[in-house]
Amino acid sequence: MSTRRSARLSAAAEARLSPEIMPPPPVAAKRSRKRKAEADSSAPPEPAEEQAPSTPNKRRTKPKTSIPPPATPTPSNAKLMGEPVLSNGLDPTTPKPRPEAVNRLADPRTSNATLLSPETSRIVASKSLDAVSPSKAVDVKTTTATLLAEACEHLIKVDARMKPLIDAHHCKVFSPEGLAEKVDPFESICSGIISQQVSGAAAKAIKKRFVELFESGENVKFPHPSQVAAASIEKLRTAGLSQRKAEYVQGLAEKFTSGELTAQLLHDAPYEEVLEKLIAVRGLGRWSVEMFACFGLKRMDVFSLGDLGVQRGMAAFVGRDVAKLKNKGGKWKYMTEKEMEELAAPFAPYRSLFMWYMWRVEETDVSTME
Repeated sequence: MSTRRSARLSAAAEARLSPEIMPPPPVAAKRSRKRKAEADSSAPPEPAEEQAPSTPNKRRTKPKTSIPPPATPTPSNAKLMGEPVLSNGLDPTTPKPRPEAVNRLADPRTSNATLLSPETSRIVASKSLDAVSPSKAVDVKTTTATLLAEACEHLIKVDARMKPLIDAHHCKVFSPEGLAEKVDPFESICSGIISQQVSGAAAKAIKKRFVELFESGENVKFPHPSQVAAASIEKLRTAGLSQRKAEYVQGLAEKFTSGELTAQLLHDAPYEEVLEKLIAVRGLGRWSVEMFACFGLKRMDVFSLGDLGVQRGMAAFVGRDVAKLKNKGGKWKYMTEKEMEELAAPFAPYRSLFMWYMWRVEETDVSTME
């Protein structure tokens, strides 16, 4: 009997102790309070999200939907075509040696550059004024020393609004110093191919690595066409060139190696013939050839209808609100090609210089000119 009573007392004691020994209910209560607390703490943001207007979201997405006009290579990028590799190295901090100015015959309708034959470094250029006979020198009106001044005078005469542009920006490309710079046409066109669809900084970096593939010794020179033609595509690609660009550069090198393209031909041939010869080269479009003719060959009467920067500058020049860009059929237009041609025609035979200044219209206030 006492044993049964003892068992009942033990069971009763365990029953009294079980709520304290086994804490699931309190733990569950704590968890529920925690969830409630979390729910309470998250309550303020919910109204804020509900109250947030949809307009700010639209404003945030507008930059994504308002696609900017397609970028065209800037003059600084295209100018890479006219910048020779430094004979004292590729360090951009090293000042370039100033070319010795030579007073040569000049003609706005022909090449005025001092070209180097890619394989032999022989100079191809117009006659020096000293080489012209005294009897004929009397009739000479335009030289490399006077070409830029004559061109600027003509632009201002056609339209007085050109004066503030000319006063604000000196065009070194066609200055006596610019015309004295020795330009390797093979290097210049290669630079144009390298700069396609990349930034100016990236183009310079790739060009530097490209030259380093072939350099020997301290005297850094751009490789000869024969060297590039003999190199493998894999080697050329290690400089950072894409497969296609490597093929384009090698194909161009073969044109110079075979004699199909020469510095003499590019200097002497009429512009339309130069255009035809170079557009036939794989990887060269019309814009690239036009930029080479302007910055590499220093031809004064080149005009590019396909450059959006020129088109935008011309629209601003005539007083249009270029901020109101029209996108018709996926094509960005500030003015039609016909309008561009008509506006540029009176500036011939100095349309290269006119084009150069159109890139800089938005940097200069031309509204003061009536």
